[in-house]
Amino acid sequence: MDIDEVLTREVVNIIPDKEELKKLLLSDKKLNVYLGIDPTATKIHIGNAVPLRKLQKFVEMGHNVTFLIGDFTALIGDTSDKEGERPILTSEEITQNFQTYKKQAKKFLDFSKAKVRFNSEWLKKLDFTEIVKLCQQFTLGDFISRELIKKRLEAGKKVRFDETLYPVMQGYDSYFMNTDLQIGSADQTFNMQAGRVLQKKLRHKETFVLVTGYIMGTDGKKMSKSMGNAIWLEDTPDDIYGKVMSLEDSLIPQYLELATNLPIVAVQEKVKQLSGGGNPITIKKELAFQIVSELHGKPAAKEAQENFEKTFQERRPEYNLKIPLRETFAGTVSPFVSNPSVSAAKRLIKQGGVDVNDKSVTDVTYQPKIGDQLRIGSQTFGTVVEEK
Repeated sequence: MDIDEVLTREVVNIIPDKEELKKLLLSDKKLNVYLGIDPTATKIHIGNAVPLRKLQKFVEMGHNVTFLIGDFTALIGDTSDKEGERPILTSEEITQNFQTYKKQAKKFLDFSKAKVRFNSEWLKKLDFTEIVKLCQQFTLGDFISRELIKKRLEAGKKVRFDETLYPVMQGYDSYFMNTDLQIGSADQTFNMQAGRVLQKKLRHKETFVLVTGYIMGTDGKKMSKSMGNAIWLEDTPDDIYGKVMSLEDSLIPQYLELATNLPIVAVQEKVKQLSGGGNPITIKKELAFQIVSELHGKPAAKEAQENFEKTFQERRPEYNLKIPLRETFAGTVSPFVSNPSVSAAKRLIKQGGVDVNDKSVTDVTYQPKIGDQLRIGSQTFGTVVEEK
């Protein structure tokens, strides 16, 4: 396996030093590598899959890989990428979420070769004296200087005191498992650094953090469970194909690198074609086919491509829905969004997810006319008709 590619593709940072980690990987030592997730939701999007793909590379290299379930840390909830506090989950909700998560994660990670552990195994056994000693390794200033925490405090929003313990607990995960390398997304950098601090101060050991990139959502903003801009692993092949085809052309290189298993040489070739004047639609169709193939198989990808071409390119009458004209633009759109409601329709319109006669319309006060051609989201195409 090409170690340089492992340390470059999908990677935005390696702490403290890429070359030192490379030397370690070229030695005969089997590293203790882990990726932790808090099962706070039941669905995974393709952005969540980026660190899973990276973890699988270390499985294939023969290292000691642990997939850590933060069943204890999820009781607090990590707010690293949130502007408000997370809801507190019950143990039952966490257990159920993980079962669903694992079923989806199997598409990327070979669980037969990765150890699964739960951090309640050690965190719930800590007594108060041990917790105090761990907290002494950090400062409150470190925590409140984080951008989103600072924004919440400046806005007068509540920051629960137990939230300050989250990085300490994640750091202890790394310390307890005697980790050599942590893998996580960019919003986890602060928490992963806490593990390095404890390893260095309490064990006098240098450890590494590998930070993976994140994928932008269908609206060009960071893909998020709450933003309505995600491509979910459990989406139908038609939905996945259509969502990829709706992406801005500028996102094609990022998706080729982060959302597929294509060899890096193939990725570079397609990016070269794109920058050299290649047709973005053609390359995007290849990208959509590749992503659907990896998630649902080639037959499903072939069918999704055929359905897309019939619906959006050939615009055959049998695939053209009749969309009743409602009093408002959002009202006309609302029955055809993924979570049917006027508010969801307004959000989709503002994000540029609705075309009228092949032009994006982001004004929620716009009033379409009978006979207008509408594309709603990535999968719905139809003609506006008089409401009966």
